[in-house]
Amino acid sequence: MGRPTHVVANQPPPLTGYDVFGSDRVLVEAVRRHAPSADVERLHDLGVLAGSETAQEWGRQANTVTPVLHTHDRYGNRVDEVEFHPAWHSLMRTAVGFGLAGTAWSAPGPEAHVWRAAGFMTWSQAEGGHGCPVSMTYAAVPALRTDPALAAEWEPRLTSTGYGDQLLLPPGAKPGCLAGMGMTEKQGGTDVRTNTTEAVPLAAEGEYALTGHKWFCSAPMCDVFLVLAQAPGGLTCFLVPRVLPDGTRNVFLLQRLKDKLGNRSNASSEVEFDGTWARRLGDEGRGVRTIIDMVAATRLDCTLGSAALMRRAVAEATHHAAHRHVGGRALIDQPLMANVLADLAVESEAATLTAVRLAAAYRSEDASQQALFRIAVAVSKYWTTKRGIAVAAEAMECLGGNGYVEDSGMPRIYREAPVNAIWEGSGNVQALDVPRALRRDPACLDAFLREVGEARGADHRFDAAVKDFLVELSDLESVEVRARRLIERMALLFSGSLVLRWSPPEVADAFCAGRLGGEGGLMFGTLPRGVDARPIVDRARPHVPG
Repeated sequence: MGRPTHVVANQPPPLTGYDVFGSDRVLVEAVRRHAPSADVERLHDLGVLAGSETAQEWGRQANTVTPVLHTHDRYGNRVDEVEFHPAWHSLMRTAVGFGLAGTAWSAPGPEAHVWRAAGFMTWSQAEGGHGCPVSMTYAAVPALRTDPALAAEWEPRLTSTGYGDQLLLPPGAKPGCLAGMGMTEKQGGTDVRTNTTEAVPLAAEGEYALTGHKWFCSAPMCDVFLVLAQAPGGLTCFLVPRVLPDGTRNVFLLQRLKDKLGNRSNASSEVEFDGTWARRLGDEGRGVRTIIDMVAATRLDCTLGSAALMRRAVAEATHHAAHRHVGGRALIDQPLMANVLADLAVESEAATLTAVRLAAAYRSEDASQQALFRIAVAVSKYWTTKRGIAVAAEAMECLGGNGYVEDSGMPRIYREAPVNAIWEGSGNVQALDVPRALRRDPACLDAFLREVGEARGADHRFDAAVKDFLVELSDLESVEVRARRLIERMALLFSGSLVLRWSPPEVADAFCAGRLGGEGGLMFGTLPRGVDARPIVDRARPHVPG
């Protein structure tokens, strides 16, 4: 007999059967720092489920059998429904059941939002696409509070931990509800003030009929949507339910589902309104002002989601390198690979620290923390989401050809990463928001400099970067063309200050050397000689029992 040709050797075991939360030392430490009374055991429970083979299979199935649009039933009646694979509902049921949608709003103080942020980051590592309706439901609550009557009606539904399987039923007949949004139109995109959807007042106070076409309507099987339309008094925000108070379906004509690069488990649609019933949220002409809190919350979630994708990518890369051998040595023990992994780990750690710090500032009652969030969320959304794309690509390469194959899960991470950079204001929108905020609200700059100043004196490279940034600030009149450079510097200073205060010395040294001191290159894996890579990699590597 010939030698067997199908002996599998030198392949890593699957990264499964571990606690996603508990194995992330950076996230665990951040929760203890910013939410000392949080229910950490509950996060461990979620982490164990996120790292299970079951949850990983849900993620695979939800992205393999993608949503299907049914515009009509077999008899020709208009139904406008989207059918999901059961795995999608399992992912959603878990997210809602653990309070990752609107539940944080039912608890006082910022710690509930820190806990929710950690849970969102943990569970997003099982599958990222379903985070869209989860995030929008979370973000809708502060906008709803513009109108106490609407908030009293809808907030208990959106903060529930009950999942209604996204069936089109009267809201009162469901254990909980989800929220979506329809802001973007094809002729304007981000420029929502050019929206053409028309809102005509009806006889009853606060009720309108909407007519128009929304180019992107996220998660169309949600129960209620926040929509911008032109009322007689100008651009206005409206609440549009899928099912009317009398139990009949609202006019919500789904034209098609978008065929997206990633985020494939989630349905994004085009929708036509044709006399669609809506209730006004806020005053006429104040639509942008009404939704601004929703925008802030979704930008926070873009940062959280990108940090989660980075963490998952780094976990896969370090796990693979620990088990794969080349030239008689594990990849993790080879200096050049260790440099790459350490560089990726530093990026992931900085992103996690930044994301949780933002969550801690988000609903603080301290005016300085509120000002810090207003500027830092745009800065961090810009930087973290873009770095997430680069981290996903480099981590995929660490697995070699295996990483390029769908079964590894790495292509899904890579395809998912850009959505956070594009959604809720792409890079130029964030970059231009920052100098605008600096000019309009000096408290934002004061709060930012105060936060960054907490790390002054910890590293000479950091101090030099702060000095350069202050010089950059001397001219804000001609800032538009260099807005990206400005926001990049701010992002590095913000995350750098957190790393210097809260990360181990070797991580802080690597961050400053590779990102502030001019000692690193443009690609990952170019940390300078002298950086202690191995403890950085060991800190990032997930612990898998057995």
